[in-house]
Amino acid sequence: MKSVKCLFVLLFTLAFTQLNAQIDLDVPYVPTPMEVVDVMLDLAKVNRNDVVYDLGCGDGRIVITAAKKYGATGIGVDLNPERIEEANAYAKEKGVEKKVKFYEGNLFDFDFSKATVLTLYLLPDVNLKLMPKILKEMKPGSRVVSHAFDMGDWKPDNQVSVDGRTVYLWTVPKRKESSRIK
Repeated sequence: MKSVKCLFVLLFTLAFTQLNAQIDLDVPYVPTPMEVVDVMLDLAKVNRNDVVYDLGCGDGRIVITAAKKYGATGIGVDLNPERIEEANAYAKEKGVEKKVKFYEGNLFDFDFSKATVLTLYLLPDVNLKLMPKILKEMKPGSRVVSHAFDMGDWKPDNQVSVDGRTVYLWTVPKRKESSRIK
């Protein structure tokens, strides 16, 4: 009986630790207003040759808009399976389900190296944790667009305001230049 209790405590501790790790990385779902989506995609100069990735994609509105309005392809990733279900339904409703894909997963484990445009509406600490991965994995010249939150010492190439909300744009620098960004 004692070994069963020990096993239960161990399993509970592991599950609690894993849940805490997910909570630390989680960002609350707050949809980006469509006027901000449009500004994000315009600022990044999205076109039909782009592959737009949205980290924390929610209902998929950014990559779906990129596909529908600009002809781009898109990938979204989100921790919440309900959001992925919504995104797939929304893509089908908009007729772009062949141009976009959505994945349930942790954005820190996700390979977004093929993105030519990366969109974010995350929290400031999540942006800062992602920055080294962005600079290491994304091709120079790729664009990163963030709604509301910057990247600390990595100064944006451009920023605009729409309805009191800030949208930031960065261009991934050549590798030797990226080592100067802290």
